[in-house]
Amino acid sequence: MKRSGTMLLGVFATVAAICVSAPAMARDEAHVAKAREMIKKGAAYLRTQQDADSGGWSVPAPAGGSDPTAKGEPGYPAITGLAMIAIMNEPGVTSADSSVQQGLKYLLNNQQENGGIFDRVVPSYSTSIAISTLSRIDSPRAKNAMVRATAFLRSLQWSEESVKTDGFAESPSPVTKDHPYYGGIGYGRHGRPDLSNLGMMMQAMHDAGVSPDDPSLKRAVEFLQRTQMLDQVNDMPYAKGSKQGGFIYATVENAQSVDGRAGQSMVKDQIEETLDDGTKVSRLRCYGSMTYAGFKSYLYAQLPKDDVRVQAAYNWIRHNYTLKENPGMGQEGLYYYFVTMSRALKAWGEPTIGAVNAEGAVVQHRWAAELIDRLAELQNEDGSFRSVHARWMESNPVLITSYALIALGEAEKMEAAAGSPAK
Repeated sequence: MKRSGTMLLGVFATVAAICVSAPAMARDEAHVAKAREMIKKGAAYLRTQQDADSGGWSVPAPAGGSDPTAKGEPGYPAITGLAMIAIMNEPGVTSADSSVQQGLKYLLNNQQENGGIFDRVVPSYSTSIAISTLSRIDSPRAKNAMVRATAFLRSLQWSEESVKTDGFAESPSPVTKDHPYYGGIGYGRHGRPDLSNLGMMMQAMHDAGVSPDDPSLKRAVEFLQRTQMLDQVNDMPYAKGSKQGGFIYATVENAQSVDGRAGQSMVKDQIEETLDDGTKVSRLRCYGSMTYAGFKSYLYAQLPKDDVRVQAAYNWIRHNYTLKENPGMGQEGLYYYFVTMSRALKAWGEPTIGAVNAEGAVVQHRWAAELIDRLAELQNEDGSFRSVHARWMESNPVLITSYALIALGEAEKMEAAAGSPAK
């Protein structure tokens, strides 16, 4: 994958002209049918993996022993939420489906007094995915749980309104707008917010119908800018002179590092960029899943398509378009990449993307059809999907199958919404 550290902002107007007014395309019936069949097959596999007692997926075994109060490994309600969304992508399946209703029981049983939906760990990540799931379920219980969960999620965002809660390690502290953490949200393990969790929060707020004028979304844009490698909008030292336009993972390396050093351990390497004065410098390298997450979050915040931040991100995407890997990370996080990519390009709303190849030529790609074909290469006979890398739990077949079906759902919707069927 080539590196695009010397992209110029001057191309953005051209990019907008190419992308905003793409011609209508005929609906690709073959790929619509292919995606639906793959989703049906994958959903059938997921149904076989649901825990009959709890209704959840990837539920840990009981602690066992003679102590009835003992707790075993924590569960991940987020995986259950993802599996439910995946199953609801199957044509004809609604939230009344028995597997979905059993999964709902598991999610609601994991809702805490503070409104969060999690089991001892990753409260923001788990709650965000649960909100996205609950938004798809038509029942008063689900809607009430979603409202409480949304309020909890807001409480985890770093801002001047944050309230430190004793005994809750994930609680943020009050910070002002000049702080690297401002507007962000994290796992809670080390306090540091990151773009992955913020992207999940933005997805949850979007799915829950929260207005882009909501203060939490306005604050989120501040953090997004500081993870975008674009000195025109990023005031952090590590972005000085950078014109990459893509996104990195975090604004600091760890919880104690709040002096503007970015999370270098989260990217494989750095790239060489040439500044306006001709100086060559090393800068943190952007990568695919985070760039799509940032790009999508800008769109959910309703930034205009011709906004310099949106255009810079899209320009990076055009120069790094691929379905073979997670650009900058190789095979790590590949299925998560497919989810963020499909949701972002679906939000962008264009059926094709004018990718720039190694020779600088623009090549039009029908991204949804290509994504369907790529995922078809990875689907097993039993409907599950093949693991390509174990990092970030992507050796878990339920997790990656859910990711794949969600990505397929976005691609199928894009193709199904295209123009009249080809004759």
